[in-house]
Amino acid sequence: MMRVGPFEIERRPDPPLTWILGVSLLAILAAMAMSGVIFWSYGVDPLRAYGVIIRGTLFNAKALPEVVRFAIPMLLAGVGLVLAFRALFWNIGAEGQILAGATAATWVALFSPVPDALKLPMMFIAGFVGGALWGFIPALLKLRLAVNDVISTLMMNYIALYLVSWLVHGPWKGPEMRGFAFTNEFPPAAQIPLIAGTRIHWITLVLGIALALGVAFVLARTRLGFEIRVQGESSDAARYAGIDPMRTTLLVMLFAGGAAGLAGVGEVGGIHHRLLDPNQISLGFGYAAIIVAWLARGSPVAAILTSLFLGFIFTSGDVMKVALQMPARVTDVFNGLILFWLIGSERLLFYRVRWAPGRAVREPLPVGGAGADPGPPGISGGDQ
Repeated sequence: MMRVGPFEIERRPDPPLTWILGVSLLAILAAMAMSGVIFWSYGVDPLRAYGVIIRGTLFNAKALPEVVRFAIPMLLAGVGLVLAFRALFWNIGAEGQILAGATAATWVALFSPVPDALKLPMMFIAGFVGGALWGFIPALLKLRLAVNDVISTLMMNYIALYLVSWLVHGPWKGPEMRGFAFTNEFPPAAQIPLIAGTRIHWITLVLGIALALGVAFVLARTRLGFEIRVQGESSDAARYAGIDPMRTTLLVMLFAGGAAGLAGVGEVGGIHHRLLDPNQISLGFGYAAIIVAWLARGSPVAAILTSLFLGFIFTSGDVMKVALQMPARVTDVFNGLILFWLIGSERLLFYRVRWAPGRAVREPLPVGGAGADPGPPGISGGDQ
């Protein structure tokens, strides 16, 4: 316990769910309040802007499915990030892992001899493997060479970006695409079916929900989940318990990268039906998935809800562009502010502040002092 003037600050080891939700909501509201400055700078009343956004997304039958469509890649990548963060591996490379999965799926769709009946299953398998390998490399660098995981995963994003850019401008550029840096269109057998009248590729959506529930089960009910949780709490305790950190970290990153790779498959197979410029494949989904995972506070199931919230943010970009004449990329500023406030509010989760102006501060007791008042339990001179 620490005392600052009339306040006492004590650690809260296990914050209740209501407190976690309240702090997260407060962080989001603070980010939205700061975002109001952006609307004001464009000459738009912030309250009117938020009203237009809500009506244009949540109360628009055509726009509402777009919330789910944008949520799909962030759900898949976000579930993988939840698992990585639980193991204390700071994977900032979901963007590159999405591109790696999209590239592997494109090879299967356009250049592999796989028969049509197996195209889609093999695209998902290849996409998972491609993303997993992209996540495996920085994990191995950290474990073998002590390379910082934040830097290595971030740099892998740029390698993937330039690799895809080289492919679509060079060897994979489709002869049918005159003047455009695209591959040829995927054959019908390699196109993921959509829910009628929407852009929701339902197979990928089902995969995302299944992975979220599966990861929740693994964390709560399996030995591997126990090892991940222990390693996330304390690497020293994990070693003392006989847990192999290399095995756990590699497994976590293979899954996290693979899940992001599936998101890439969904984008090229369900939305674009071709490989194209990397900035058009992923609209920053890998970076937004970090917010999905952070908002979920370590819960894979909660990532389903938080991905829908980020899907709403992305959809609002289109509304702002059309109805408010603002750049759609303003959503990137929203995402940055949300992440900023979420990280800034992290301390509030684990500390409780009490107003105690009249409580006396006890002096340290003399060692062996006879008849000395022992004071309240748990309070010693070193706590003051």
